[in-house]
Amino acid sequence: MHTVVMGTSGTTAEDVIAVARQGARVELSAEAVEALARARAIVDALAAKPEPVYGVSTGFGALASRHISPELRAQLQRNIVRSHAAGMGPRVEREVVRALMFLRLKTVASGHTGVRPEVAQTMADVLNAGITPVVHEYGSLGCSGDLAPLSHCALTLMGEGDAEGPDGVVRPAGELLAEAGITPVELREKEGLALLNGTDGMLGMLVMAIADLNKLYTSADITAALTLEALLGTEKVLAPELHAIRPHPGQGASAANMAAVLKGSGLTGHFQEESAPRVQDAYSVRCAPQVAGAGRDTIAHAALVASRELAAAVDNPVVLPDGRVESNGNFHGAPVAYVLDFLAIVAADLGSIAERRTDRLLDKNRSHGLPPFLADDAGVDSGLMIAQYTQAALVSEMKRLAVPASADSIPSSAMQEDHVSMGWSAARKLRTSIDNLTRIVAIELYAATRAIELRHGLTPAPASRAAIAAARAAGVEGPGPDRFLAPDLAAADAFIRSGALLAAVEPVTGTLA
Repeated sequence: MHTVVMGTSGTTAEDVIAVARQGARVELSAEAVEALARARAIVDALAAKPEPVYGVSTGFGALASRHISPELRAQLQRNIVRSHAAGMGPRVEREVVRALMFLRLKTVASGHTGVRPEVAQTMADVLNAGITPVVHEYGSLGCSGDLAPLSHCALTLMGEGDAEGPDGVVRPAGELLAEAGITPVELREKEGLALLNGTDGMLGMLVMAIADLNKLYTSADITAALTLEALLGTEKVLAPELHAIRPHPGQGASAANMAAVLKGSGLTGHFQEESAPRVQDAYSVRCAPQVAGAGRDTIAHAALVASRELAAAVDNPVVLPDGRVESNGNFHGAPVAYVLDFLAIVAADLGSIAERRTDRLLDKNRSHGLPPFLADDAGVDSGLMIAQYTQAALVSEMKRLAVPASADSIPSSAMQEDHVSMGWSAARKLRTSIDNLTRIVAIELYAATRAIELRHGLTPAPASRAAIAAARAAGVEGPGPDRFLAPDLAAADAFIRSGALLAAVEPVTGTLA
């Protein structure tokens, strides 16, 4: 565990993942504390004036026209948190909530929100104590930010609502704060609003999705290479000079990965040795680098968007360096929502092409000599027939999940907030999509490794042998009579999900892209 120091200029994807998934501690830099104090002095000065200032001395959203007297402003800030903590449905994962809280602290620490330093310190203290607010699946329209999810987090800072303790048990937040020696915050002007008004949930899920997809795409390049080998395909289509004349970076990277895995294979290039020689492989094999590569380039674009958002201060209104407090629309989640949807589209297509390769391995009319369904005794044994059904069901769901959430909008707040991003919804479905893609790649791995082992008398590439040996050691069983298949598929899923496939192959190939 290491410590992440939060300054005024944003954060990095690596720090988000360290806090969300690895429990890294968070500290505020001296620079951030000074910036918080300066901005707070500006807010306090405005609060003392008779003129209404949105978020400081007015209501919110469609109620912004009401000027709030000083004696009611603390109640106003408490009320916005309580009323906006209106989520419903299943609990959101711990890592998502930690990312959400950390990214809200990122904006608070920028010095553009007017929140007091002690509130920011309490946010860090709650993260460091391992206290995780209970946040629900539904409640965010992605504009004005992730309101309900962030409100549930702010409620915990106030010592209200429920939260999960470091032991994983859900209890009243006040009890957990007391046990950790954390004093609940008493919100002042603008602070309630500043804790709710950001794209932090969708951004946190985007950052984690990019990290997961980068690893998963490399794993998919490996399984595509294993399938090419099992089908006695040709590696010539992976030649770098072919990809240089269509210079998409992702395509070149995927082709290079596949070529590295296949180096030294005794199974590739057997076109002319069959009774009906092939001229070229099917698209699902031959175009694997083009499809995976386009996805890689889309991930790279999403990472660029995420890096900009990680450097941003997202709030409304914001405190500017010249002392102005200005309303704005930076909380709108469109930039993040779009790329979340883009990633769901490319993930669905990668799953689709992987399933087509798997089906080809199982079809005796297209597998170039492999037994039907890779069965031990076809007819008595069904082999991997229903494993492909499972894969097809996952692909079908991924296609539905690829329908963009960001193309939708639904008006809210008495038509004041009349266009929203639905970015939170885009992020939630992308997480499901990535889970499904992992399972699809695992099934291709399971089928391809079995198929290679059924090519008796032919020697697979050294990297392929390493992958197969590691998979078998991890409980991913090889050829044989029918058996209870679900545990084998679960072992293959864990093998992919843990990064064990990459760990097995890269000592042979060198680091893959």
